[in-house]
Amino acid sequence: MVDQPQPEMLALGVEATFGPKELVESLLFVAAEPVDVRELAKTLALPADAIEAVLEQLVVEYRSRGIRLLRHNDQVQLVTAPEAAAAVARFLGLQTVAPRLSNAALETLAIVAYKQPITRSGMEAIRGVDCSGAVRTLLQRGLLVEVGRLQVAGRPVLYGTTEEFLKHFGLPSVAHLPQLAAAEGPTPELASSQDA
Repeated sequence: MVDQPQPEMLALGVEATFGPKELVESLLFVAAEPVDVRELAKTLALPADAIEAVLEQLVVEYRSRGIRLLRHNDQVQLVTAPEAAAAVARFLGLQTVAPRLSNAALETLAIVAYKQPITRSGMEAIRGVDCSGAVRTLLQRGLLVEVGRLQVAGRPVLYGTTEEFLKHFGLPSVAHLPQLAAAEGPTPELASSQDA
C-alpha cells in the first residue's frame, strides 16, 4: 500500500501517520525547480514505482485545486493552476498580457507537440511553408528546444517542446494533449479533383 510509511521513513523520524504522498508533496513544495523522480525515490528510500503511484494520486487530487503537478519527462514540479494565472499575476504585480503567438508559430508549435522530436524540414513538409521564422520565435520564447540531431547526412536538428510549453498551455505533460481526430480519407476538394 503506497500510503503506509516505510520503515526507512520511520527511521528518519517521520511520524507513523505521515505517508509517502505527504512527503512527496512537501518536497515538491519546497523545491525551487523541477525535481527528478529518481531523486524523490532516493531521498525517501522508496522504489520509483511507489513514487510514480504517488504522483498519479496527486495529479488526480490537484485537478480541482489551485495547484497542478507539472511533468516533463522524469522531472516534476508543483505549479499554479492555469485558471488562476490572472489572479496570481496581479498578486505578484506581473504584467498579465504576454505577446501573442502568430498563427504560423501556433501551427508550428502544434506540429512539434504532436510529432516530437521533429526536424524543421519535417515541420515544413506538414505545413507546406518555410518554418524558420516560427521556429526562431518559439526558441526565443522558450517553448521549443533542440533535443538532438537526426543521424542522417547533414545531421539536422531535432526539436521538442519544453517545460515552459507545458506551463504556457496548462498541461501536466505532453500525454495530456488533446487527441487528434483520425483522417477519414481525402478531403472533399481532393476527392472531387480525383473524380474529374
